[in-house]
Amino acid sequence: MKKSDREIMEILEAFDATGVAHSAAPLCDADPKTVRRYAQARDLGRPVAEPVQRPQLIDPFLGKVEEWVDRSEGRVRADKVHERLAVMGFSGNERTTRRAVAAAKARWRAGHRRAYRPWITEPGLWLQWDWGKGPPVPGPDGTLRATLLFCAWLAWSRFRVVLPVWDRTLPTLVACLDATLRRIGGVPVYALTDNEKTVTVEHVAGVAVRHPEIVAVGRHYGMTVHTCVPYDPESKGGSESTVKIAKAGLVPAEVNLREAYGSFGELAQACGQFCEVVNGRVHRETRAVPAQRLEAERSRLHRLPDAPHTAALGATRVVGSDQTVRFGSVRYSTPPGLTGAEVWARAEGDELVVVADLAALPVRPAWAGRGPAGLAEVARHRLSVPGNPRIDLAHYPGHPQQPDGSPRPPRIEAATERRRRSWRSGTVPGPG
Repeated sequence: MKKSDREIMEILEAFDATGVAHSAAPLCDADPKTVRRYAQARDLGRPVAEPVQRPQLIDPFLGKVEEWVDRSEGRVRADKVHERLAVMGFSGNERTTRRAVAAAKARWRAGHRRAYRPWITEPGLWLQWDWGKGPPVPGPDGTLRATLLFCAWLAWSRFRVVLPVWDRTLPTLVACLDATLRRIGGVPVYALTDNEKTVTVEHVAGVAVRHPEIVAVGRHYGMTVHTCVPYDPESKGGSESTVKIAKAGLVPAEVNLREAYGSFGELAQACGQFCEVVNGRVHRETRAVPAQRLEAERSRLHRLPDAPHTAALGATRVVGSDQTVRFGSVRYSTPPGLTGAEVWARAEGDELVVVADLAALPVRPAWAGRGPAGLAEVARHRLSVPGNPRIDLAHYPGHPQQPDGSPRPPRIEAATERRRRSWRSGTVPGPG
């Protein structure tokens, strides 16, 4: 039984008073061997409370155990080591072998532990992003749908951006990147993320091959997209922490007492409030407010292009003769003058946004005004489900159909129109 500090001091005091272990033992109510052990440890300069290493049956085989642990890089199983030791003549039980293997593995890991160096960042250099699983919210049809959280942060200022989305497709990714860059007010030199198929299509000889669309996006914004080393989450730990903090504050759980969200808009509002809180308080590492450091970092960011990359606008659609586009098997109306034109449609929360390039239209519509030609939002509808088209009657000015679907009133015809129709039917002989 291990002695307490008080008992050890009493043993040493009794030994100093008598000078003999057998005489000191009755004074401190301890065994003479115990008194001798503590006195010798003190005389040799070792800690008196250090445990005693007694000889074990496995001591002659420890060299072989160390060899097997080193050859397997710390992965060998203790039961396999025990089987080999038994063949070599070891007579101890398996528990002794397990303890020896565990100690050998601990020593091996201590000698092969990865060394970490603090990351010294520079303003305007690195942006990191990652995805997190968001809370389920009601979709257009009322059923719960899974959401995702796009989490990005600037490495120097620690400024964070969290955006809720429905999916993690390439158009959604580019739209989130564009929204993030416009929120921080500039473009950094590098962007670091994980090796997803939307960014890295494959690895050839250990070298990541970028998605061609991501390369075009990086060229458009003047930003180089890098990916972390596979199976090495330490290379993007900042974004991992951003995802963890965002999920802890936004996903309803017992620890944060958040209620379930009633719509996607509520989730987007909660994400905005979360970003205001984390960007407006003092960061634990920098001891500064991220929003204030962002103001200083913006001087090192590149200028943001006026127009977003077309991949951020969504999927391309051709406006039909009925002035509608199809998205998710649902028809959505567009303003007049876009028939046959190619537009972009994307889901933005609970709404569908339609964008057109006014400069590419052969005739500029009257509703476009005399402003500068280029990309412009032409329609915005609430998302719907198949069988329920979204038609804005303002997109069909002067249309004869009644808004409520009732029959049209009879049109008064002129006498010339009645005669012309009779001539076509042959009931009345034509002129001449």
